[in-house]
Parts: sequence; structure tokens; C-alpha cells
Amino acid sequence: SFDIAVLELYLPLLVGGSVYVASKEQTIDGEELKKIIHANNINMMQATPSTWRLLLASDWTGSKDFKVLCGGEPFPKDLAQKLCPISCEVWNMYGPTETTVWSTCHKVSLNDLKMYIGRPIDNTGIYILDDELKPVPIGTTGEMYISGEGLALGYKGRDDLTNAVFVKSPYLGDLNIYNTGDLARYHFYGGLE
Repeated sequence: SFDIAVLELYLPLLVGGSVYVASKEQTIDGEELKKIIHANNINMMQATPSTWRLLLASDWTGSKDFKVLCGGEPFPKDLAQKLCPISCEVWNMYGPTETTVWSTCHKVSLNDLKMYIGRPIDNTGIYILDDELKPVPIGTTGEMYISGEGLALGYKGRDDLTNAVFVKSPYLGDLNIYNTGDLARYHFYGGLE
């Protein structure tokens, strides 16, 4: 009943997979999650860092064909370093509800110096701007704004809040950009931190 359900339900089905829907009780119990993964031959899971920690605390050992999708909270580097060796891929996903699920993604590597959130997904623009909505130089921290096909129109019945964070882009004609309120910076390779 919230934005991430789009990815969690439809992504596996669209590529010929199946979906296991765990109960709330199961999702807060690392031992139960571990049993579900093994019993159902699950090879991909989207979860918050908190949930991944629960799973690791149950002595879950992962598998060479298991894909980790992590989002919803900042992804600590120490957690990523524990997940990388026990899975085939680890992805850091970033995106607020107002941009319909994910806006950026980054395939995590043990060699990453920082916890990057990656690059914009297709049909999405990411802008790091100053207080005057001007782009900041690469490597400089600014506020993150998002545009694109997934951008919401605003908040129903909350024109005040809509007008505060959905602003006209000085670069995209009549299109809006969304002020995430998050601080970020582009690195020279093009990824975001």
C-alpha cells in the first residue's frame, strides 16, 4: 500500500519470477526471514539496512546467486561490506516517495571508497543546486532536486506543502523539480554521494 510495493510486486513478475509476501511478524524476525529465503529458494530481496542487519544476526550466509537491494535508510558501509561477499550483487537504491520508488541506484563494490547512491535511473534527472537553484560544481555539496517521469504532481489537499517543495525548474521550461531536502554531491566519475 505504499510506493515500494510497485517495485517489490511487479519487478519479479515482469521478468517471469514469483513473489513471496512475508507477514509483518516474519519481516521483523531474522530467523523467520532466513527460513523463508531457504524454504522458497528466494534469490532477490529488497529491504532496509535494519532488516539486512536482522538477517545477518540470524547467521544467514547468503548465496552466490542472491541479489541484495537496499534502500529506505542510509546504507552503512560496514553493512555493505558484510553483504558483498555473501551475495552476487548488492545495490544501494535511493528515492523518495514523491518520485515513485527509486531515483538512483548504485551497484556496491568492496572497493567503493564511499557509500554512493549512484546515477539517475532512466527518465530521471538529478540536480545538485545551491540556494538560488544554480548548479554547484562537481564535488561540492548542495541540495538534491529530482525531475522526471516518476515525479508526483504534489500533495493532495496540501497546496502549501506542494508549493514549498515542487518548484519550477529554471532549466526545464514548465516542468517541476522536487526538493528532496537531502544534501548530496556529484563525484568526478558521475555518481552521487
